[in-house]
Amino acid sequence: QVQLVESGGGSVQAGGSLRLSCVASAASAFPYSKSCMGWSPQAPGKGREGVASMGRDARIRYADPVKGRFTISQDIAKNTLYLTMNSLEPEDTAMYFCAARPYGDCWSGPVLSSGFYTIWGQGTQVTVSS
Repeated sequence: QVQLVESGGGSVQAGGSLRLSCVASAASAFPYSKSCMGWSPQAPGKGREGVASMGRDARIRYADPVKGRFTISQDIAKNTLYLTMNSLEPEDTAMYFCAARPYGDCWSGPVLSSGFYTIWGQGTQVTVSS
């Protein structure tokens, strides 16, 4: 069974940086190179919303609040997705989930919508203090 395993969360002060990683385990059963991948934070009491996505053609999209601060990247050989977060703000505090949609329409699909994805990790907590 395919699993997405996130790591890299932690507690930082405002202005700090973190790098999240998401590894697809059972990689032989997961078509990573043919999947849409994304990161979706969920703050307490709020819904899960996408902030960054990367399609299998490496097309990248960001939600407006993180543009210029967050960078999504991947190492296909390692089946690993990353999210580098700079200039963190207290409003970024959330559980960050990695998500995948094998064979999804990464070009025109709603890749910043949590409903687009079919496989989810367990999340990694990011806490930003002021």
